[in-house]
Amino acid sequence: MSQTAEELRRLADLKEQEERLEEEQEEIKDNLELKSKSWLSEQSLDSHENIVKNFAKKNSISLTDARRKLDVVVKRYEIEGKDIPDIVKQMRMFRRTLKGEKRLEMTKAIDNLIDGYSDHLEKSIDEIYWISKYKPAVKDMVLKESDMIKLSKIDDYETRASLVDEVCKYWEAKLFRKSVSLGPEYAQYSKQMSLSKKEFKNIYKNYNTKTVKDVLNDTITKMVCESPGISSREIHDRLPDNLMRKSTAPMIANMTKKMNITNVNGQLFKLSDDIKKDIYAYTAAFIDSDGYITMDKNNNPRVGLVATGDRGKAFMLEMQKSLGGRLHLDEKSPQDTRLINRLNFYSQKDVHDLLTKCRPHFRLKAEQADILLELIKIKKGYKKESWAKPRISELFKLMKYENHKDNRKFDWGRYDIDLDNIAKYKENTKMNLMGELDTVKKGDLDEAIDDLEEITDEYELDDDEWSSLDDASDFLFEHKGPNKEEEE
Repeated sequence: MSQTAEELRRLADLKEQEERLEEEQEEIKDNLELKSKSWLSEQSLDSHENIVKNFAKKNSISLTDARRKLDVVVKRYEIEGKDIPDIVKQMRMFRRTLKGEKRLEMTKAIDNLIDGYSDHLEKSIDEIYWISKYKPAVKDMVLKESDMIKLSKIDDYETRASLVDEVCKYWEAKLFRKSVSLGPEYAQYSKQMSLSKKEFKNIYKNYNTKTVKDVLNDTITKMVCESPGISSREIHDRLPDNLMRKSTAPMIANMTKKMNITNVNGQLFKLSDDIKKDIYAYTAAFIDSDGYITMDKNNNPRVGLVATGDRGKAFMLEMQKSLGGRLHLDEKSPQDTRLINRLNFYSQKDVHDLLTKCRPHFRLKAEQADILLELIKIKKGYKKESWAKPRISELFKLMKYENHKDNRKFDWGRYDIDLDNIAKYKENTKMNLMGELDTVKKGDLDEAIDDLEEITDEYELDDDEWSSLDDASDFLFEHKGPNKEEEE
């Protein structure tokens, strides 16, 4: 019996603690609500995204929580799916059929409904934080609920600024009009009020509001970029209420597939637009830290990015979308620990294009990049030169040196590398020489073109007589070839 009583007392204490915690949480929520409203009212005009970032920073909360708090879209005031103005219209029509006390009761019901609707519109203006401080003028310019909903969806600075500008013009004209009597000046201020009101409505009516699907897509993308590895379930749980009600976790999972968001074992990943904007700077930094630039034993150029685990796999998949290359996923590590994922570049063209774009951003592997760029240039246009093979051998040794110079135990003798010759190898670059040869080749080509033009003019050839490049080259050889005099 005593044990039962003791257990009941314990449960009662726990219940009391739970209620106290709930009260504290509710108090914190209310305080945050008051603070957020006060803070928002003090903010200068800005885009919604910047407001969200500043709010998150001020309250030390995540961007997702900040958006959930501030992403307020004016809700439609409906009764059984019908708008209040439509209901009022129907009630007035019905009132015509009534008499006496019933008519008075219907009139009172209509008035109450209109008062409730007016109060709703007032609160709707308050919810649109960036324009609520101009409430008296806004009430003059916006009368419909649908207009309020459109205003609440405007999130860019430029449109907001244009609307506020028209509100200020309207309010200023209204104040000046009060100070003058009827006449030309009064009419001028009235005209300005009408023009501002008209322009205000044109701005928000022509604003390209996004569909629910578009907003959901944008929200999902932001969440995935800001929280790599987030799941569809977690996205759904963090959505603002208006989006949460119109979506499900399976629906979000299906949407991410169509949005080309990488999914690895239920974890979602996507490169942000900021990274994509500077993808080669980002890639260079990644290669510097977790990648490699090298030559294989057959003197072929090789570049690769390496990452481990599921997150690394997702990152490689995302990088391939922007860079190309060949994926090697879920490979065993030498230590047989975490799986290794690679994005490799093998062809001379791919390596050349990647390194050329990354070169300005390298901090640790700039020397290796220059070695491969010289190698590719030699193999592409100068591999038959007498100096090509010895220089490629030097480049191989230089690459080994740059990749292993910090390894005190590296066996340099294995690759016939004399460290005293490294400086000489670096000075022996053929890039300047190949640049000069490229200029000579271009000059020879220009000369050949000039010769062709001279022949064309001299022999008065028609365009039809130059049916192909082969015909032209044959004609040039016939008339100006080796050991031949120019024919008359």
